[in-house]
Amino acid sequence: MTQISVSNAAATVERGDIVQLDLHAWGRLGEAMAKHGGSDVFVFGGIPGERVEAEVVAVRRKYVAAQVTRVITPSPARVEPPCEYFGQCTGCQWQHVEYEEQLTVKTEIVRDALERIGNFHAPNVQPTLASPRQYHYRNHARFNVWRESGALGFTHRERRRFVRIDRCMLMHDGVNDILSQLQGRAAETSQLAIRSSPQTGDYLVQPTLKNPEIAIPTGQKTYRESVADQEFRVASPSFFQVNVWQAARLGELVKDALALTGNEIVVDAYAGVGTFAVLLAPFAREIIAVEESTAAIADATENAAGHSNVRLVTGKVEEILPTLKVTPDAVILDPSRSGCQPPVLEALLAQRPSRIAYVSCNPESLARDLRTLSRGYRIQSVQPVDMFPQTHHVECVATLVTKPVTAEIVLASASPRRRELLSGLGIDFRVAPSAIPEEQEPDESPEQMVRRLSREKALAVAGAESPSSGYYVAADSTVVLDGESIAKPADAEEARSMLRRLRATTHQVITGFTVYDAVTGRCITDANAADVQMRDFTDAELEESIASGTPMDKAGAYAIQDPDFRPASLLSGCYSNVMGLPACRIVDTLTEMGCALPDPESMRVPPGCTDSCSLRPTSS
Repeated sequence: MTQISVSNAAATVERGDIVQLDLHAWGRLGEAMAKHGGSDVFVFGGIPGERVEAEVVAVRRKYVAAQVTRVITPSPARVEPPCEYFGQCTGCQWQHVEYEEQLTVKTEIVRDALERIGNFHAPNVQPTLASPRQYHYRNHARFNVWRESGALGFTHRERRRFVRIDRCMLMHDGVNDILSQLQGRAAETSQLAIRSSPQTGDYLVQPTLKNPEIAIPTGQKTYRESVADQEFRVASPSFFQVNVWQAARLGELVKDALALTGNEIVVDAYAGVGTFAVLLAPFAREIIAVEESTAAIADATENAAGHSNVRLVTGKVEEILPTLKVTPDAVILDPSRSGCQPPVLEALLAQRPSRIAYVSCNPESLARDLRTLSRGYRIQSVQPVDMFPQTHHVECVATLVTKPVTAEIVLASASPRRRELLSGLGIDFRVAPSAIPEEQEPDESPEQMVRRLSREKALAVAGAESPSSGYYVAADSTVVLDGESIAKPADAEEARSMLRRLRATTHQVITGFTVYDAVTGRCITDANAADVQMRDFTDAELEESIASGTPMDKAGAYAIQDPDFRPASLLSGCYSNVMGLPACRIVDTLTEMGCALPDPESMRVPPGCTDSCSLRPTSS
């Protein structure tokens, strides 16, 4: 076994090596992350901020997996895991993390996904709701079976090593009692599922086991579960929430999100066994429950039998929702981890139900779908719910309400060129200049600088106005020569120096731009680059340009569109980008956000734009 210091960045690691690591963030599957030898290392049993000693358990093509063997500098949030199997079994990732910290991290996971994937600025993510049970909450377990002994257990995710489990601390007593009766007696199968209700006492075991040593019945097709004092029949293949205490809370959150008064037509998409449809039936005029699983529909038919206002529809949501003959007032979305199919989102944007409650167990697919829905909806709030204590998983209920169809466009810039470009498109807007200092920060690349400045400008103007709606557009441009940013000249002498340096060169103009939707909080920032050839002008031409005053408010001290000086020509990229605003990208971004713009066919292409411009018609 080799011990390697983290400072030896060039070292390669092998399985079994012991390494010292500084943990800096949470990974996607609940491990802490570190860097070592240029590789990402995912460390089971660590907490960001700690320095640990860890054993390398697997070396993959894209990452290294490790497991803590000794904590050198512990986190204040570290606690002693109570389970004897922790570390051998990877079903729980966070038993070593104090519970309040788990809730805080889950809130941040949701917020990060909305910001990183959804482009939402400062999303309204509420603190994660704690589970009334931190252990012994699960009503469902799927065990692997060791064929030689019939032992039931789980498999370590990275080591691929089977671990016999005699009592799982996540399962409630009903599951563990059944486990004890089956343990060591199930060699006739490779996998086994146990469902047991903590409320009704009913259970099922699948598949049917024939071992005469097993004293309890197995092979049940269904069992009865209970949420909020409402019983549900659940078939073996049907989905049901594993934490019934938090499932009841989900029902309340969905009801509140839809603001039901008793007069609404509600679509329960991905209805499963009808949990939400049944729980909300007393509060709506009609509930249309859509589900493609025939087993789940059979369960839902029995579960909703006492509610005449629940109508069940069998089929894929992406096929049923766009063809509904009624327009729903409210919609419940509760898809699988992969999220909604695009036709579902497009149907909702076309139908515009006044409220949507989106229930998700995957913050990343939720953020992706909310990004699309933000074309027509405002995210009122996102409420994380801890359905799965001791793990990195988190459930969310997002509340969406329709946003105004039209809103003003605000140009956060005093630049005459940007006003000219936006006005030339035929777009109505008003101007509200920002006062953000345009300075490059240490170790910041030119592109990073213009992205940051454009974002700061848009958010500063929107923040000063505190608007209820509006699309805020901002940009910042710089000339880049040999990797160095050339900004606006401070005086004539600096303009003279810039022009002499740029003369007869090929260089880039990079424009960062931001569009911020004040209603949804969605904020898209990007950058465009164009290649420019500066001509070999004379000193007399240079002085004439400086005398005109044209260079003084322009990056690089020139304007490509200057009809007298004619300093440069476009080699590649967007002409309007060199002028200071990539008009085609602004139009595309506003459209993506749901902004009502003039018909694209009626928009005027900015002068000088090449055939690559997305505003230029494909045929002339």
